[in-house]
Amino acid sequence: MGGSKTEQGSHNAGGSGRALIIHPQIKSAGEATARLPLAQLDEAKGLAHAIGLDVRLAEVVVVNRPRPATLFGTGKVEELGIVIRAEEIEVAVLDTALSPIQQRNLEKAWHCKVIDRTGLILEIFADRAQTKEGRLQVELAQLTYQRSRLVRSWTHLERQRGGIGTVGGPGETQIEADRRMIDDRVVSLRRQLDAVVRTRELHRKTRSAVPYPIVALVGYTNAGKSTLFNRLTGASVMAEDQLFATLDPTMRAVDIPGRGGRIILSDTVGFVSALPTQLVAAFRATLEEVLGADVIVHVRDIIHPDSEAQKQDVLAVLADLGVDDARRDGMIEVYNKIDQADDDGRRRIANMVERTPLAAAVSALDGEGVDHLLAQVAAQVSRHDRPVRLQLPHGDGATLAWLYQVGEVIERRDDEQSAWLVVRLDAANAGRLEKRLGRSLAWADEEIKAAE
Repeated sequence: MGGSKTEQGSHNAGGSGRALIIHPQIKSAGEATARLPLAQLDEAKGLAHAIGLDVRLAEVVVVNRPRPATLFGTGKVEELGIVIRAEEIEVAVLDTALSPIQQRNLEKAWHCKVIDRTGLILEIFADRAQTKEGRLQVELAQLTYQRSRLVRSWTHLERQRGGIGTVGGPGETQIEADRRMIDDRVVSLRRQLDAVVRTRELHRKTRSAVPYPIVALVGYTNAGKSTLFNRLTGASVMAEDQLFATLDPTMRAVDIPGRGGRIILSDTVGFVSALPTQLVAAFRATLEEVLGADVIVHVRDIIHPDSEAQKQDVLAVLADLGVDDARRDGMIEVYNKIDQADDDGRRRIANMVERTPLAAAVSALDGEGVDHLLAQVAAQVSRHDRPVRLQLPHGDGATLAWLYQVGEVIERRDDEQSAWLVVRLDAANAGRLEKRLGRSLAWADEEIKAAE
């Protein structure tokens, strides 16, 4: 298989099938991809390893003119078929989106199971989803994908993973029966998801009553979000060197040094290039946690050769979710995995930090740079805070304790009857304090301006 990158004998213990990975490098007239083909191939291999496939061969195949029936030309289909038979390949993974006809024809030609990138990612999500909502979302995405795969040739359907099983003989009647079964199940799943979404909305409203800002970690899959989450929170969320190690969002409270308060840190699902539209739609309720966040922290694998392209993929998904330009501009960029960079790489990353208004270079693995990151988070969380000047009687210990919990006490003077304070508060907690005291607040910054 000339002109390609081939990996032999990459055995994965406990694998569920001998796999061939193919990244079709489709040449489009006048267009150049920002991604490196070999980096894309490596990502496809990582996706295959993530579900335990035994990757025996992997290669980039240049496709000058995609064929509607088989994607590849006849000669390449036959050439690959010889390799598949010689290596006893059970699963051919094509790192692109295949039409149902292309998938069926390639399975006929190669006599093995064929799955495309969408099917592979759906497999991983099905394997990793832990919560009820996650499982419902994945099944909905799988069925939406599976419905388009119901074609006349039934011999290949028994080899498809996931989705709904099929029984009976071939024919249009069976296809229509299965479509009705899928449609009925989709209706049921959407009804169940609506109930879960309503519960999630109630949880959001409950959290909004808690005086802690939400900070959401986003990033490309395997960028190190969960490792950073564990580093900041002391939690033990699954964090492994594999794609989509975690799916379901996790939240933990974190104390912010120097601010005198806490944040709620949220670890969201990792993004990936060409994320299947079925999954974006199904996981929208989960991903919308990002929309409610006070601060978004974008974690990047800064040593990855496609780091910049991965960043654009993340920004595209955020835009699709409705995160506007202003909020994207206010994101903190985290250049992660600096422990793996050499001296030249570290200098390059340091220059990037200097040029980027909101950026921090960290190693989530060993903690380097984390203090600087927390300082930036504190600054962003506090950017709309204002200082309040007030007098509280010593007998109102509950309000004093609450102020120390939710704000930053920057000045305090005590006499026999009262505590005189200047406290920095965000707008929400300032409103709560006004209700608590039953009077308007005196803003210290307005006093300063008046004095000037």
